[in-house]
Amino acid sequence: MRTPITDISQLDLNATYTVADYLSWQFDELVQLIRGKVVRMSPAPRTSHAQLSSKLQRALYTRIAASSPCQVFDAPFDVYLVGKDSQRPTIVQPDILIVCDAAKLDERGYQGPPDWVCEIVSPGSFKLDTVTKKQLYAEAGVPEYTILHPGDKVVEVYRLGPDGHYGEPEVLGLHGQSWELSSVPGVSITYNELFGEPDYTV
Repeated sequence: MRTPITDISQLDLNATYTVADYLSWQFDELVQLIRGKVVRMSPAPRTSHAQLSSKLQRALYTRIAASSPCQVFDAPFDVYLVGKDSQRPTIVQPDILIVCDAAKLDERGYQGPPDWVCEIVSPGSFKLDTVTKKQLYAEAGVPEYTILHPGDKVVEVYRLGPDGHYGEPEVLGLHGQSWELSSVPGVSITYNELFGEPDYTV
């Protein structure tokens, strides 16, 4: 019988783990698996990150009709991009995601690529969000990936091409601009909704 893993310090961060390993861990710290490797989550988000997440979710909830099969989730929520029987599973926790296939939802999370994913970049997650996860989402077939940069107040929208790669992003950084989620019909977001006047003063 294996010793229960109750603290992340018991893990070898250079080792490769399976879904069964991931589900057996009993510690509270949030982690992701990237091709079987443990990646620790960033610390609690900054105020600007949390506010941006809240504004985006509010906009999405407003636009997704009650009759729509699509649902909005936010972290922590497990997405099994490559899971189940894989020996090198990828289990991520996007900041915000939309899924439209209820059959892929279970008590563990979502089994497969979401219809839309958004990551909000923080100082400690820049490379993970803009390089590693962008590649992972493309490989998994996520049709649309949005990256928000709170510091620069910039939105990058990546759409999956027929070659299975993301092309050059649509970049928004000016008041009055908006974009439609091509993967979720009828949903559009305006730049002003996300980067209007801040809700707090420094």
